[in-house]
Amino acid sequence: MKKTLLTLALIAAPAAVMADTLESLKSQGFARIAIANEPPFTAVAADGSVSGAAPDVAREVFKRLGVPEVVASISEYGAMIPGLQARRHDAITAGLFMKPERCQAVAYSEPVLCDAEAFLLPKGNPKGFTSYADIAADPTATIGAPGGGTEEKLALEAGVPRDRVIVVPDGQSGLKMLQDGRLDVYSLPVLSISDLMTKAADPNLEMLAPVVGAPVYCDGAAFRKEDAALRDAFDVELAKMKESGEFAAIVEPYGFSAAAAMSTSRAELCGE
Repeated sequence: MKKTLLTLALIAAPAAVMADTLESLKSQGFARIAIANEPPFTAVAADGSVSGAAPDVAREVFKRLGVPEVVASISEYGAMIPGLQARRHDAITAGLFMKPERCQAVAYSEPVLCDAEAFLLPKGNPKGFTSYADIAADPTATIGAPGGGTEEKLALEAGVPRDRVIVVPDGQSGLKMLQDGRLDVYSLPVLSISDLMTKAADPNLEMLAPVVGAPVYCDGAAFRKEDAALRDAFDVELAKMKESGEFAAIVEPYGFSAAAAMSTSRAELCGE
């Protein structure tokens, strides 16, 4: 009898955790989300208002779960998961692409935004860079990338020495460093580079995409492992939005493909 009661208690525990977390978010009236201020994934206006494809999707899903608002804080990619685990955030909605090590650390939702890697380069691509390996092979080349981000990791894995991978705090800084000749390449996802180029309107720059040998990635909203049941509730509402077309109506004006996000799954991307 004791064994049966213990088994039932263990089965009920995840739902109880989800209920406690969700009820807490409902009571406070908002969910705290981590973002990176990297349009079009995430953006913060001068008045502090938050937009971008990832927060807009999260805001609508949380609203359907009974949490009427999201409150965002800007974080470097490398600090997002530690901040989530330290309970400074309730979720990460920031273009944090699914990677095996991240899948081990957080509970991802089903895919939300998908993108490929790109290089921002001087016009004409004078050094002929098409891959991270090309940069590694040039002993003088420097590449800028977000600290703790996918691009930094790809450059290091391709053999670019640590001292030639320059951590850049944000897109505008990377753009300016490239324009000033302090970088040979600045790397971000395609949509982020496209946004920077549109705003800069600098005829002396060009984009190379996709980067040869770099995979296509998808993100999802990331939750603490102990909030996996809350993640599942998030997924239920996300699936309804994908089915109804409301998901596409949010992400496609930002340039993302709803079909790309709907063509894969967390199980495929995280190897579950």
